[in-house]
Amino acid sequence: MFRRPVLQVLHKFVRHESEIVSSLVLERSLNRVQLLGRVGQDPVMRQVEGKNPVTIFSLATNEMWKSGDNEAYQLGDVSQKTTWHRISVFRPGLRDVAYQYVKKGSRIFVEGKVDYGEYMDKNNVRRQATTIIAGKKL
Repeated sequence: MFRRPVLQVLHKFVRHESEIVSSLVLERSLNRVQLLGRVGQDPVMRQVEGKNPVTIFSLATNEMWKSGDNEAYQLGDVSQKTTWHRISVFRPGLRDVAYQYVKKGSRIFVEGKVDYGEYMDKNNVRRQATTIIAGKKL
């Protein structure tokens, strides 16, 4: 009387577990960022011994919102927040184009991925850095 439902539940559980295991092998993830903003400084190209050069610049993005319930638009009702992003370009063709043509104040679109890292500053203090690694578009 109880055997059949128990076996069906066990069968479904085992099948579900095997689907989870196989999905872990085939699972994909996404790390994508799209930014539209203004360049804060002219790009600089840096190269560490034994590594490929990288072009680095900062990008400012603005977020604006109405700060109040007033439906009539007034200049004082709009608030704004600026966020600064560090952009790194490693791809050889894109790196050179960014270094040559991107200038302070330029409005550009950047597509890439977020990268979190650590480094030691001049005083041997461990610092954390968030960088946008530019991909195919700039």
